Amino acid sequence: MAQPRSSILIAALLAVSSFVAPAMAGAGIEVTMNQAKIVKLSRPADTIVVGNPAIADASVQDASTIVLTGKGFGVTNLVVLDTDGSPIVDEQVTVVRQAASSVRIYRRAEIQTMSCTPYC
Repeated sequence: MAQPRSSILIAALLAVSSFVAPAMAGAGIEVTMNQAKIVKLSRPADTIVVGNPAIADASVQDASTIVLTGKGFGVTNLVVLDTDGSPIVDEQVTVVRQAASSVRIYRRAEIQTMSCTPYC
C-alpha cells in the first residue's frame, strides 16, 4: 500500500514543479538605483517599451543590446518586440537601493547621490 501512495506523491510533486519552473524562469531583472545593467537579446529588437519610465529607462546600444538604467525605486516592466511584433523580452524590472555606502540628498526636485566609502 505504500507503493501507490508514493507514486501519487511523486506525481503530485511533478505536477507542482511544472508550475514553479516557469515562474522562476521569468523572475525578472533587478537593477540598482542610478546604475545600468546590460540586457542581451536573442534576436534584434524593433520596439522597446518600459511600463513606467520614472522607475527605469532603456536605451539601445545596438540591435541586440539594451542598457537598462534604474531611475526610481519600484517595479515596472520591460517589453521588447522584434520586427514581426513578436515578444523577445517581457520581464518585470525591479529597481533596488544602492549599497549602504551611499547617501542620497534631496533638495526639492534635485537629487544627489554621494559615496561615503569606506565609512558613512
